Amino acid sequence: MPQNDHCVFVYNKTKETFLAFRVKVADTVLSRMVGLLGRRSLKRESGVWLVPANAIHTIGMVFTFDAVLIDKDFKVVGLRELLRPFSVTAPNFRAESVIELPAHTIFRSRTQVGDQLVIERYEARHDITSDSNKADLQLAASGP
Repeated sequence: MPQNDHCVFVYNKTKETFLAFRVKVADTVLSRMVGLLGRRSLKRESGVWLVPANAIHTIGMVFTFDAVLIDKDFKVVGLRELLRPFSVTAPNFRAESVIELPAHTIFRSRTQVGDQLVIERYEARHDITSDSNKADLQLAASGP
């Protein structure tokens, strides 16, 4: 299960397009309740992934956004484009979670119901030459 202390990227494997590169995971009761509340907008290439969720509301929001509903296998089971403030979506009982994205993301990525998404966490890359290896390399380079 995802943790709320990191970001993930969302890739549409079916269409070979990215939906977002920095999606914050909201997988606690509090983080799901807050969601996008308090934000004035969503930056392009960002979003919030509500886990678990099968419906959302935009009460208290001040901007329009898109929502992609996915099942446990990350298959798209519902789309909500240009959700306006102060609306409520009907539950989609096939959905396991909802990804909230900037307006027009669904259109730009050509995402459709049935598409397969890939959602993965960013992994920190380790430099091949760590500090201890650098010291060893310096000793070896200086020679006997």
